Amino acid sequence: MKKKIGFYDYTVILTYLGFALAFAGILNTMNERHWDAILCLIMAGVCDMFDGAVAATKKRSPQEKRFGIQIDSLSDLVSFGILPAVFVYKFSDGESLVGVLCMVYALCALIRLAYYNVLEEQRQNAEDGERNSYLGLPVTVIALLLPAAFLLYDEQIIKSRMIFYALIAIVGAAFISPFEVRKPKIIGKIILLIVAAIEAIALTALALWGSV
Repeated sequence: MKKKIGFYDYTVILTYLGFALAFAGILNTMNERHWDAILCLIMAGVCDMFDGAVAATKKRSPQEKRFGIQIDSLSDLVSFGILPAVFVYKFSDGESLVGVLCMVYALCALIRLAYYNVLEEQRQNAEDGERNSYLGLPVTVIALLLPAAFLLYDEQIIKSRMIFYALIAIVGAAFISPFEVRKPKIIGKIILLIVAAIEAIALTALALWGSV
């Protein structure tokens, strides 16, 4: 009996979980459960932060490595391309121009991830180990920036929805801009994790406060 298509070992668990959280975030967005959608985005970002480290603990075949590159980017497209785009579009009450902006943002994420795959496969064919930097802004950054914008808007510190439109326009452009970003080391990941935890706690507290 032939095996199922794909790989199902522990090295891809976080990637699959991140995709599931992103899909749940899209469903919550469609149901206008904004707090839940943003929490799903944050958790998908945390999964993406550590999936590479988990995968590196196992000696993988060349096919497994290529699969890991592809599945990670496909999951990232849904998590940090489609989910934020759908969220901002839905938050705009379906304005056509915002829809075009969100489409361009998602396209920038798609292009950036596909280009990353090309560079990463070339790098792995030429050298071992992990990469030290990225070309263009990593798409995962939106998992910290969009929650921050939502908190500022929800607390009426910034009262205009333009914060969301400006954010995805700037971040989308940064996805395809040819500048180098150093990959965060363990201290950097801890700081990012703390920021994500603070945002998640603040969102949860606001959601519970609003339901009282």
